[in-house]
Amino acid sequence: MTIEFEETTDPTGLEVHDSLEQRHLQIQTNGTVSRDSIDPDEFCFTVDETCTLETDEIVFDQLYAATLHDETGTAEANFEAGDTVQLDDDVQFIGLSGPIKLYVRIDVPGTIDINLRSLQISLVRETGVEVGARSLHDRPVGTITTPSDLDSLARAISAVPSALKTTSPERTWPTLRGHPPLIELGDRFEVPSEIDPPEGEVELVVPPEEIAIYQAAPLAFFLGATVRLGENSRLATPRFERSLLEEGNVGDGIAKLLKRFFFLDCLTRTEGIFQYDIIERATLEGKLPFDFADTYDEPLPVRLERYLEVPYEVIEPHVPRWPLTAYVPDEPESVELIPFVVNELGIVREARGQTPKAVPQPEPTTAQMVRSATEYRSAPPHDRETAFVAPDIVDESVEHAWFGDAIPHNASKATIEAYRNQIDRDARSESIEILLICNDARMIAEHDLLDETYGNREELPFEIRSEFGVDTDQFASLLTDGGYDFLHYIGHATEDGIRCPDDDLDVRDLESIDLGVFFLNACRSYEQGLALTRRGAFGGVSTYSDVINEDAVEAGEALARLLNRGFSLRGALEIAQQNTALGEQYLIVGDGSADIAQSNAGPPGIIDLDRRSDDEFGFAIRSYSTKEYKLGTATASDLESVADTHLSPKYTPHAAVGAQSIQEYLTWTELPVLLDGRLRWNDGIGSPQLD
Repeated sequence: MTIEFEETTDPTGLEVHDSLEQRHLQIQTNGTVSRDSIDPDEFCFTVDETCTLETDEIVFDQLYAATLHDETGTAEANFEAGDTVQLDDDVQFIGLSGPIKLYVRIDVPGTIDINLRSLQISLVRETGVEVGARSLHDRPVGTITTPSDLDSLARAISAVPSALKTTSPERTWPTLRGHPPLIELGDRFEVPSEIDPPEGEVELVVPPEEIAIYQAAPLAFFLGATVRLGENSRLATPRFERSLLEEGNVGDGIAKLLKRFFFLDCLTRTEGIFQYDIIERATLEGKLPFDFADTYDEPLPVRLERYLEVPYEVIEPHVPRWPLTAYVPDEPESVELIPFVVNELGIVREARGQTPKAVPQPEPTTAQMVRSATEYRSAPPHDRETAFVAPDIVDESVEHAWFGDAIPHNASKATIEAYRNQIDRDARSESIEILLICNDARMIAEHDLLDETYGNREELPFEIRSEFGVDTDQFASLLTDGGYDFLHYIGHATEDGIRCPDDDLDVRDLESIDLGVFFLNACRSYEQGLALTRRGAFGGVSTYSDVINEDAVEAGEALARLLNRGFSLRGALEIAQQNTALGEQYLIVGDGSADIAQSNAGPPGIIDLDRRSDDEFGFAIRSYSTKEYKLGTATASDLESVADTHLSPKYTPHAAVGAQSIQEYLTWTELPVLLDGRLRWNDGIGSPQLD
């Protein structure tokens, strides 16, 4: 069972637990909980489990996006922090968007009070309140088998849009885009009966090349399009045809069309089921040649035709930051990894790049050189020569994932095994289990910092185990049998193993491991990190060259704080590399969207403050995507004086805010703060001073 309800006594209420994703919600109530609830199939919304509360009050300990629905499920209103809403004497549903999707069914009058850090439902009398919960864990519904010839590959990609739950503009909401079916190579073409490709009116005609078929996949998925082979690359509908070439390049043309159609559908959906104001629409509406209300109900070909009337340079500055660009080899085997890329609407590029002139090495600071010696987290140099590659494009997405051979520079090293490991994951324990291993007594300072950082969020259950001087047998046992959600290793490594007191542990010698995410904070830990993903792990951070111990301590603390706050690997690494001593030699191995904890009240982000005077700051948010808050999520800062509801992931424009308002805001939010170009850690009470 994915969703579990458990009664709590301190505080009195109910905990909702997603055992696959390890997500939690706390509901405080003074009533009783009944297991004798309705069948989830009879609930008005799609849910995994239901329960009934006999109560006149429900309090949620976090601020979740809230929507009011009538008895048929039709959305009537969206709410923000500070709102007080009256409930009628009718059947109504309150939808709450958080790490677990909740719907609350109420049939008596009452009020909803949305505070800065909580949401309270008060009813005029005690009644039976039904709660339905749905896991946001998204599994493929089946596997397509295809031979390796080009026509069959195109047919397989054409079946991927079966995971779309609608072709209306609402498909830009992450929960209405299911995980595409998996694809595997085989002797004959087979599509399971549960996979039902849409019969759309859109075609993508691409050159007869593997890479062109793969590049078309995310756009075909989003449009529900059929992929055909031909020499004249084009997007074809009953109303128009449009070339896919952008300066002679099919990949660039497809990427721009995907961003264009997705973004403008996001704006058009504000006239649909969930109506709300976003800064992108407010900025662009007067510059666009069509009306959103008129466009919302039009068939897809009509919408696309209208979207193509807009010059791309008009919308380009406002498009959300794309989460992923994937570099895939131009070969038949790559078709098996395409569904995982499409699941994030990732842009597909051919795995091409240049050999860097030199592998980046850490440069000691002046202060470090003045001291007697700069300590590195390395063992004796290894004489193995490893090929490096610098991908051609590294500036169009938050993460650039290299699926080809060689070690990428300024990109992550993705493995298909890391994605498959998450699809196959079993239910985990209710607590988030973290393993800290320190195998060098001289590095105990980093361990002590981490011990104070992980698990300091009261609303989430953490279990932290610290081990020192772990030998090879114990380390192997912890990896294979421990079932830890996160491993943070402090010590030394080489290409051939992780340093232990008795010898080096080579992960490649282990048949399988039971581990989620990892951070191997040691020199040249890349090969061992790669092995972890190929034997069971989801993803992690490793290094491909030496790191200075002092810098590694700062890097370890930064990654720990960001992961603890719900950032994915890709978001945490980007922020740390931009704002700390964490250098280019650190890279993600596996799936960059992997995380270890849920974020509070929407996508994680950082506050960006621009000091304008003693009394005024420019205020902006840098939001990042996660597995539950994927591309297309709408989010806001909840700072009352700023209207900054926006599409995530995104950097919002700076808005002028008084220093006093900023200081008050920082006392109840725990987002990290970028002030005067320096990243500061904000833990709410005792927030960073602005002077």
